[in-house]
Amino acid sequence: MDIVKIIGVGLIALIIIIIIKQYRPEFTVYVSLIAGAIILILIMDKISAIINLLTNLSQKTAINNEFLVLLIKITGIAFLTEFAVSICKDTGETAIANKVDMGGKVIIISMSIPIIASLLETIIKILP
Repeated sequence: MDIVKIIGVGLIALIIIIIIKQYRPEFTVYVSLIAGAIILILIMDKISAIINLLTNLSQKTAINNEFLVLLIKITGIAFLTEFAVSICKDTGETAIANKVDMGGKVIIISMSIPIIASLLETIIKILP
């Protein structure tokens, strides 16, 4: 019941933030960061199991391992970017959140170019 732990950490952090916000609002960011780190630690087992499953499947098929590594990195960047954007928005820095979001998207697109190029090459080979 990992979801119960995750929800529990989130709700406890929320209660602490509500209480701290009345007296020391500058500490709410730290509580949010700590809660996010705890949640990431709680899901690390699931993430490693998914990566192991994908690695095993790619070894059994003809999928290029480089593409699998790129997809895992892209997914990690998407998660980390969303985490950073959420923290920025929590602190009221929407402009910075938008810039971080845009930066994450640009990095994801630039990292996906080899996959897109390979897909286009495959399509060109299929077409007469």
